[in-house]
Amino acid sequence: MNKGYVHLYTGNGKGKTTAAFGLALRAACAGKKVYIGQFVKDMKYSETRIVDFMPNIVIEQLGVGCFISKDPTERDRLIATEALEKCANILKSEHYDLVVLDEINIALYYNLIDVERVITAIKDRKKSIEVVLTGRYAPEKLIELADLVTEMREIKHYYSQGVLSREGFDC
Repeated sequence: MNKGYVHLYTGNGKGKTTAAFGLALRAACAGKKVYIGQFVKDMKYSETRIVDFMPNIVIEQLGVGCFISKDPTERDRLIATEALEKCANILKSEHYDLVVLDEINIALYYNLIDVERVITAIKDRKKSIEVVLTGRYAPEKLIELADLVTEMREIKHYYSQGVLSREGFDC
């Protein structure tokens, strides 16, 4: 049995989800089965259309909208807890080769879920499953657990010049 590794993409720069989707596309093109669970997201971004072209990629949005500008509610916590439980079961299954937990670090940062439960889900997974964790503010415990950690660091961004998200490039 091949060992699956744990990747962690974090930092304040652009590209964490994009990197995860790039790996998902690579895996799918190699015939692997991919599951992407998007924590805290519920909008249809351009990348979610990949399922129209790649039948071996499944994407589920496991959030109820953006709460970044307000405090999370008990409903946000309940939804995130249920999402983690679902992903923990997927990680134990035989069905996927790659599991992406997109924005899970944001769910942790806002205390929607407990880092120890995330660690348990990763450690209890089928050992051949490759796992990708994304989002700003990765906790030190996940950095220690991961086999590969990449920090996206913003040096310059066109958002600061007033450029809004552009379909196909930023969303």
